[in-house]
This record gives sequence, structure tokens and C-alpha cells, in this order.
Amino acid sequence: MSIWRITWVLLALLYSTAVAAAPAMADGNGSGNELNMTAISMFFVFISITLVITFWASSRTRTRSDFYAAGNSIGGVQNGLAIAGDFMSAATFLGVTALVYSTGMDAMLFVIGGTLGWAVILLLVAERLRNLGQYTFSDVVAFRLQRKPVRTMSAIGSLAVAIPYLLAQMVGAGALIQSLFSLPYEYAVVLVGVLMTFYVTFGGMLATTWIQTIKAVLLLAGGTIIGVGVMAMLNFDFSALLTAAAEVHPKGEAILAPGVMFTDIITSVSVGLAFVFGTAGLPHVLMRFFTVPDARQARRSVAYAIGFIGYFQSLIFIIGLGAVVYVSNNPEFQAPGGGLIGGVNMSAIHLSKVVGGDWFLGFISAVAFATILAVVSGLTLSAAAAVSHDLYANVICDGNSDRKTELRISRITTLIIGLSTMALAILLEGENVAVLALIALAIAAGVNFPVMFLSMYWSKLTTRGALAGGYAGLATALILVLLGPTVWVTLLGFDKPIFPYAYPTLFAMLANLTFAYLFSVSDKSQRALAEIESFDAQWIQSEIGPVQE
Repeated sequence: MSIWRITWVLLALLYSTAVAAAPAMADGNGSGNELNMTAISMFFVFISITLVITFWASSRTRTRSDFYAAGNSIGGVQNGLAIAGDFMSAATFLGVTALVYSTGMDAMLFVIGGTLGWAVILLLVAERLRNLGQYTFSDVVAFRLQRKPVRTMSAIGSLAVAIPYLLAQMVGAGALIQSLFSLPYEYAVVLVGVLMTFYVTFGGMLATTWIQTIKAVLLLAGGTIIGVGVMAMLNFDFSALLTAAAEVHPKGEAILAPGVMFTDIITSVSVGLAFVFGTAGLPHVLMRFFTVPDARQARRSVAYAIGFIGYFQSLIFIIGLGAVVYVSNNPEFQAPGGGLIGGVNMSAIHLSKVVGGDWFLGFISAVAFATILAVVSGLTLSAAAAVSHDLYANVICDGNSDRKTELRISRITTLIIGLSTMALAILLEGENVAVLALIALAIAAGVNFPVMFLSMYWSKLTTRGALAGGYAGLATALILVLLGPTVWVTLLGFDKPIFPYAYPTLFAMLANLTFAYLFSVSDKSQRALAEIESFDAQWIQSEIGPVQE
């Protein structure tokens, strides 16, 4: 069946899904909210556009470079928008807004930390990553170290970040779409899973990049309208916004100072490290630097991304406080049992109705759905690349794989990931999946970033040190999350956690760096000496790029 016919079949399935779900909505088996036809209409418009983009991209995706890196054809400005789109997920738009709504100034740690992470990428990672790698950050780590064991460890780190993060997005997507569109949870999860699998399988990085770009523009526009609308209602007086929020918030003026959410220095430091260095270790973000032609465009990408992200993060703070003022005490948005309809994560959505009415509510709801689709597509592609490029092509086939077979493996992996995450997300309905996102960020900061950073900047890093550090960071992150309050108390039901902190990032990073140092400096083998001697050649290529013969 051709891609064009598959596109029409998907559109027909989407329409039939809506028709089939309508009786459940009417009987109260959906979310119980009134069906927003504006949101549904815009949802179908967006889906139609993305399916056409995927059809277009499929005709231009023929090689590994096309599939993994969009043929290195994306410009700096567009890639900056796509990178910003990767960061501006539903967790950022809805989750961080909810944190501002609930805790006030403490949420600034998330806002500032997320932005600082991109400064780290700009100054330390972007240029060298583009000059040393091809498709994944494993290319960089394995540049002068033993290919098979190091790529295996890097691929495990990539999957350990991508899969939990993807699953958390899927579960969150099901609940969000159920609330936004009155669609039953199972339909919502299957819908997101089918669409993300279609985008990645046929369109690869080119389709994912264009979808992410469109989503970023829509989200920036929507956030701007909400932010400007809130400030207009207060005559553009920011102090009036702070005063009004403190007056109506249950915690009063305490929300204008730190200490509501984080009460100890260890937690604050760990959260800051997770956002600053975890961002620089997310595999689906790092893959974006291989979509541009050269290191100069990679730097431009991050520079533009920082501008877009910084601007959006400033809007998030205004939107969160605006929701406190105009949503928290509004009877229209109060659930019968207390609290907001749909929970605090819906505060930004409810505020959009205050600012622009039902039409704008429909627009923001559709943009929230677009945000989810774009992010899960990028995560799926990074997980597929870890299996097909890192494990199959460079570990199993020792770098001698057939290109068509590698692409086939990648598409099969995408299908398997799509089906498995759909099934798991349906089984986890109603569960607290915050631990999955916590695991992803802790592993990204505690495993991926330290190994990548040391491989690029420390000449004495050896294969033995990289493996010891990477696996030590991975084990530390997983064990401490298990023993911490999020899993040990909230999920398993014990009275007290064995490990007192919810965020293990600080300890995972220390374990990684310590083991990497000790095992590297103690490695006196001939292989280790050769790896150290090859650092100079790697450094030169990281500065000027591959030498063209």
C-alpha cells in the first residue's frame, strides 16, 4: 500500500474514531466535559497538515542520513525552532505552568534551570557534537574509545531516557486528550501512538522536524496571546499581577519567595542539575544537531533556541500567576469535588478561555495536542536510532551493516516501540507516572551528559573509565529513585523512604564522575595509552570538523 493511501486510511480512521467515541461521550464514559467542536475542528486540521507533511517527507527519505538527520538540510533558524519545540513539551507548557500556579516562585528553578541547560549546550556541546558525530551522541562517545562496549552503554543510556520519558508522555497524553476532547482514554492513547508511529516510520527526521517547527510557532503564538491578554487585564502592571496573585492564593505572599516547594539544599541542587545537565543529555535533543550542515549552523540553532525558549519561559511565569488570579476562584472552572476541572495541569487551558473565549480555548487545546505529538515523535526516533544505528549497525554488524537493512530495523523498532508504549500506557491509566519523567532526567544528567562531556574534554578518559562511570551513574539513578519517596512511599506504600530525596541527580552525577576518574587513571593498559594519545586528533576534528580529502 502506498504512503498516500495509508494517509487517507489514517484520516478515515481518525474520523471513524471520533464517530465511534461519540456515544461514549454522550453516555458519560468520556471525560464528562462538554465537547469542544472548535478544538476538534482544529485538531483535524492540524492532523491533516502533518499527514501531508509526512507524505511529502517520505518521498525525500531514502538514505540513513535522510532518516536520522534529515539529510543535514535543516537551517539554523528552523532547527532552532525545532529544538525549542522539543523543549516546549506539554510538561513545560502545562506542567511548569501548574507549578507556578501551585507554588509560585519555587517554580522559577524549573524556568531558569531549563533555560540555562541550553547555555551549557551552546558553550560546551553543540559545535563539538556536530563535528564529531553523524546521527547519535554515541558516535561522539565512541570516537576514540572501544566501539562495541561504549556504544552498547550509550545506547542503553539513550533507551533508559527515551522509553520512560515517552511512556510518561503517552500516559499524560491520554489523560490530557481525554480532558480536552472528551475522548475516552484508550482511544486517546491509541490515537497518539498510531500517529507518532506513522510520522517516524515514513517521514523520519524530516517530517518530525517540520511537525516540531509548526508546533513551536503555534505554541509561541498561543502563549504570547495568553500572556499579553493577562497583562492587558492588569494594565501591563507586573507588580499588580504579583499583588493580585498573593491576595487570592491560599499560601498568600509565601508564593512570592522560595521555600514553598523545596525546603532543603540537596533537593534544590539536584533539580537544578537535572534541568541544566539533563537537558544536555537528552538523546532526542542531541540528535537535532546532526540535522544541520555544519557546526556554524549548530551554534546558530542553539542561539535561536535559547531566544525562543527564554521568551516562552517568561510567558510561563505570567501565565501561571495569571491562572492564580483569574482561574483559581472562578466557579466555572471548579470541579464538583473541589479543585480545578482536570486538575492543576489544566490551569493554562482554563486561562485561555478567560482570555479569548471558546474559540481560543479550542485553539490552545489543539496546540496542546500538537505539542504531545511532536515530542513523542522525536523521542520515538531517538529510541529507534539507538537500536538500529548504535546496537545493530555498530555493535552487532561492527559498522558493516547494509543501509537498507538498517533502515528496515529502525522502522520495525519504531513499530515495536509504538505498540508496546500504547499497551503499557493503557495499563498505567490513572497511575502516577511522574517517576518515569524523573528517571529520564536523572539518567540524562547522571549517565549521558557526564560520559559525553568527559569524552570530548578530558584526554585521560579511557574505555574502562567511561563504562565504569556510565554504569555507575545508571545504577545509582535507578536504585535511588526506587528507594526514594516517589517510588518507595507513593507507589509501594511504605511509611518512610530509605533514601530521603526525590531527585537523585546530584548523587548519580557524582558516582559517574568519580568512577570514570578512578577507573581511567588506574588503567595502564596499552589500549588505554592509545586512546589517550588519540585525543589530540579528536580535539582537532571537534574544533574544525572532518578534514575533507
